[in-house]
Amino acid sequence: MTISTLALNDGNKVPWMAFGTGTVIFQKDAKDTVELAIANGFTHLDCAQIYKNEDSIGAALKTPGVPRSSLFVTTKLDRLQPGQTAKTALHTSLDKLGLDYVDLYLVHAPGFHEGQLKEVWKVMEECMREGLTKSIGVSNFGVEHLQEILEGAEVVPSVNQLEIHPYVWGCLQPVIALHKEHGIITSSYGGLSPLFRASGGPVDPVIEKIRARLESTRGKPVASSQVLNKWLQQHDILVVTTSTKVERIREYLDTSDVPDLTADEMLMIESAGAERHQSFFRTSIAWRG
Repeated sequence: MTISTLALNDGNKVPWMAFGTGTVIFQKDAKDTVELAIANGFTHLDCAQIYKNEDSIGAALKTPGVPRSSLFVTTKLDRLQPGQTAKTALHTSLDKLGLDYVDLYLVHAPGFHEGQLKEVWKVMEECMREGLTKSIGVSNFGVEHLQEILEGAEVVPSVNQLEIHPYVWGCLQPVIALHKEHGIITSSYGGLSPLFRASGGPVDPVIEKIRARLESTRGKPVASSQVLNKWLQQHDILVVTTSTKVERIREYLDTSDVPDLTADEMLMIESAGAERHQSFFRTSIAWRG
């Protein structure tokens, strides 16, 4: 199964769906789960220093028959310790992952670097120039954070990873508009939260109605998670998702083969989502919105 790609503003390409290594395997040995994800077709791995499992992910990356060139590896910058820089932190990540470079390096959250965002971004740019990472970007950045680093930046962030699902869609429109202005790819985490963290909400009956229509059109099973992931994909969003269950992993990857939602169905999801504002992650800009 080939995963389609999105074009980054620096000329590189990124697989539209990534396997996340936080949440269910946060601070846990991720080797077996990551090996399972790779064996079933994931090529993009979304890591982070704060997840405290880069060493076990590195062990999974040594799996025979999986060339480095076939993988896209993202990691994210944690809070800096005294004397540490974004570059030295990346060197530590590379040692743990057993890699010479990552494909994408993100500033995990603006609140980790209050008053230092411009300085941190300059070092991120150095990491890219020196080949330690092919692309650089950010995560959990609102309009004001992006504007702060864009002023004087030599490299525009290629990605901004945010909590995105129908219950926060409305409040994200200003930052998504800024992304479009600068060619920044919008990436999502927590996209299935309405299903797994807030079941019984206003989007549920809408998702079920669309799921049934898609299943009838397709002639084979369609899951509720595929409806939400398809909604994200049709907005050209880079989706980060995860599971320890092989059936879920295969289900997520199968999303590309699900028929497209209609324009009306896309709006139905967004209208239902607008009935409730609910964020599930404290680092998210939607938590404050």
